[in-house]
Amino acid sequence: MSYNLLKGKKGIIFGALDPNSIAWKVAERAHEEGAEFVLTNAPVALRMGKINELAKKTGSKVIPADATSMKDLEYLVEESMKILGGKIDFVLHSIGMSVNVRRGYHYTDQDYHFTKVGWDVSALSFHRVMNVLYNKKAMNEWGSIVALSYIAAQRVFPDYNDMADNKAYLESIARSFGYFFGRDFKVRVNTISQSPTPTTAGSGVKGFDGFLAYAEKMSPLGNATALECADYTITMFSDLTKKVTLQNLFHDGGFSKMGISDQVMSMFNEVEEGKSKETKKKKKK
Repeated sequence: MSYNLLKGKKGIIFGALDPNSIAWKVAERAHEEGAEFVLTNAPVALRMGKINELAKKTGSKVIPADATSMKDLEYLVEESMKILGGKIDFVLHSIGMSVNVRRGYHYTDQDYHFTKVGWDVSALSFHRVMNVLYNKKAMNEWGSIVALSYIAAQRVFPDYNDMADNKAYLESIARSFGYFFGRDFKVRVNTISQSPTPTTAGSGVKGFDGFLAYAEKMSPLGNATALECADYTITMFSDLTKKVTLQNLFHDGGFSKMGISDQVMSMFNEVEEGKSKETKKKKKK
């Protein structure tokens, strides 16, 4: 169901790779809500993904851009404004990757060159994007910039590796740059901390399936899906959230506020009861 929440609005969506991507779902929902936008991803990702299918479906143009290149980003923003016929109302930053995770390096023994690459792509790129938007005065008043984060920025998830550090840096950039965007252009900047989601990138984290099941049992509303995250992102792009800025917004079914759930506790109780019965049997023998 659409509500024309983004009718007449124009934007840029980073990071759509395939139908499992949150950015892909955001693009579909933005189109349904009446928005026009440019799709972008790194040239190598464009060769691997199916973004041209999404562009055809949503009537969008695709502009390749390396988010670690200021030259690419400047071209992207300038061309987007030409294509869309003016300033931009919303931007989604859905970019993240860890070479250390891909290569199997443990957090305690990273390859620091890979660490820098991952940090540049996953976090510093957000600063670069906003730098270009800010200095080119590319955003309309009451525009909205959103980046996707994860609760590992605040809590320890061992196998999330250096991506946890990247997300913490990303959230700090949103607050710091968001102040200047709000003060100077009345533009809001936020991050959305999404549930673990079986995207192409997320599924590459060690033990992901087990953690997905754990988060489902911990969250009173269950895990938020990619489509539900897209719906939430649309509200952040809309005029319904004009005064929400500098926030890290948890979209995780309540996971972020939980200590323990009955479902998880019952699993441990069953294990302990089983151990107790086994111990009693051994004593009888």
